[in-house]
Amino acid sequence: MNYEMMIYVIMSIAKIEGLLLFVPSLVSLVYGEYKTSMQIAIIAIVFTIIGFITTIKKPRKSDLFTKDGILIVGMAWICFSIIGSLPFIITGSIPSVIDALFETVSGFTTTGSSILTNIEDLPQGVVFWRSFTHWIGGMGVLVFVMAITPLVGSSTMNIMQAEVPGPSVDKLVPKTKQTAKILYTIYIVMTLLEVVFLMFGNMSFFDSLMHAFSTAGTGGFSNKSNSVKYFDSAYIDGVITVFTIFFGINFNIFYLLLLRKFSRAFKSEELRWYLIIIIIATTMITINTYSVYGSVLKAFRYASFQVVTVISTTGFMTADFNLWPSFSQAILILLMIIGACAGSTGGGLKVSRVLIIFRYMKSEIKKIIHPRSVNNISFEGKVIDDSTLRSISAYLILYSFIILFSFLLISINNFDFQTNMSSVITCINNVGPGLGKICGPVGNFSSFSDFSKIILIFDMLIGRLEIFPIILLFSPRILKRRF
Repeated sequence: MNYEMMIYVIMSIAKIEGLLLFVPSLVSLVYGEYKTSMQIAIIAIVFTIIGFITTIKKPRKSDLFTKDGILIVGMAWICFSIIGSLPFIITGSIPSVIDALFETVSGFTTTGSSILTNIEDLPQGVVFWRSFTHWIGGMGVLVFVMAITPLVGSSTMNIMQAEVPGPSVDKLVPKTKQTAKILYTIYIVMTLLEVVFLMFGNMSFFDSLMHAFSTAGTGGFSNKSNSVKYFDSAYIDGVITVFTIFFGINFNIFYLLLLRKFSRAFKSEELRWYLIIIIIATTMITINTYSVYGSVLKAFRYASFQVVTVISTTGFMTADFNLWPSFSQAILILLMIIGACAGSTGGGLKVSRVLIIFRYMKSEIKKIIHPRSVNNISFEGKVIDDSTLRSISAYLILYSFIILFSFLLISINNFDFQTNMSSVITCINNVGPGLGKICGPVGNFSSFSDFSKIILIFDMLIGRLEIFPIILLFSPRILKRRF
């Protein structure tokens, strides 16, 4: 293992996060929150200096093995979350260390689950940092670092593969750093476009920026306790719905569109099924909730918004879906599990992985009926090899086991079944709100014990990093093996 390179990358992350913390410090200064501004600035200065000092000398060996990339990603996210929680703790916005870490991990993993009950009382600089964590974590902490700082080594693709969600990650261009820059250019442009469109709906610049950050990262933090429902605007609902759909799409699609390769972009099976699932789910929930709203248009407005924000794992709220019929709630749970597209900022299993699982099941059924038949499983015009199928199967087994084990541990709270199960599902799929009065769309996670919050913190990290980088951190065998 290349420990020297691993330390170099972690310290580079500390340095970048230190620099990023100057932004919320400046926001507090603009709003006249001088004490808060100084407190955040001190954190920024400390980690910027430590980062610069420890990264002056570059490692002699810069190559990274696959396991190095996996371990770096796991440690980086934990390190980034611990540093990111300090503004909440030191400013007194969230005095509890566990609560502050929960809120920060929820931010960086773009989950959007919260322990806060009155967001409007927070200093504006802290509110900014809270939503900014979504924007940073959406594309990936290390992809962000690779885009703006020259990480040494020719094996940085191993980092990107370990961090970017989905069954596989491809370079858009030969150099990984250039790929990271392209991804972030698309990300920034789309974020700014959403800010502009939201301001046309009479949102203030600050409110627009906060909601654009959360939409881009498919996170769901709002600077309003009532989330998007606070604005009660069909136009704002529509803008966020459209941009949430965009941010749930594989970013490779946008790159193909920029290159004017329209036929390749629109031939994407994952994109097609992602949109089909949204249309079917919206139609079913609109019909099912018609009796609740008494109007097709109103039912469609709330159904489309919640369907899109749930499947993209954004988690914004305009309606209390606890009041919806059980059938509609069941659809939302399924959408939480399915998630968005691979290579997007969304969470969940990913549409591509779900499609491959279904095709694999279909293939196995055909083999039982016709034992001598040869059934190749293809996706996006390519035959899926056995190693990919084994990887997806292992992922699904681990995913199911972690949900059941976490559910068992969370049940110590003695909450109802719906609360316990939905809290685990929403956290591991990085969605945000669950079901029930406690952690539902109008509730929060403040009632959970510290033990349960720690379990859910790991669930959020496991879900965002797709299990393996976090699981392998606790495996002593990985330190001995070379791969």
